[in-house]
Amino acid sequence: MKKFEYKTHVIDTKGFSGGKVEVDEIDSILNVMGQQGWELVRTETTSLTQGATRCILFVFKREMEG
Repeated sequence: MKKFEYKTHVIDTKGFSGGKVEVDEIDSILNVMGQQGWELVRTETTSLTQGATRCILFVFKREMEG
């Protein structure tokens, strides 16, 4: 039976009330994780008042060796 391990990476948004992201930073994180064998399986956002995004959660998984 396959076994997986999971890792969550959190990126805080920028700006006074949140909501601004650095696309280059996200690309860099995704590329590094992919090179290490992690697959992005889900993203979630956390909200402040009036719908602004405070942070983005990236959930990765990879098959465990052995």
